[in-house]
Amino acid sequence: MKNNKFEQFCDSWLQAWTGNRPKYLLSFYADDAYYQDPAHPNGLKGHAALTKYFSKLLAKNPEWVWKREELFPTERGFILKWCAEIPIVYSEVLITGMDLVELQEEKITRNEVYFDTRLLG
Repeated sequence: MKNNKFEQFCDSWLQAWTGNRPKYLLSFYADDAYYQDPAHPNGLKGHAALTKYFSKLLAKNPEWVWKREELFPTERGFILKWCAEIPIVYSEVLITGMDLVELQEEKITRNEVYFDTRLLG
């Protein structure tokens, strides 16, 4: 993928995190994808595990919005610096973080998510 293609893919994928559409979000991931975030530091593997987690996570946060700040292509995909607006009770939290994304045939095979969870309360 060229840099512009990475940006287009990334922006579409980030939009899929908004609106409680776990099946749509899952369509960006390979069948055997590995996913890791602060809630699952040992990671999850495969569509079955991701479906269960994404369904619960997106249902809890249907209105959050993720945006690309910077994207750095790598040999296997890209590193993404992002910001997210997350509505929490009567306020909104803006957090920043970073993802490591590996791709194969335009599907995510590895996604590691890093951010400071202390801002979420």
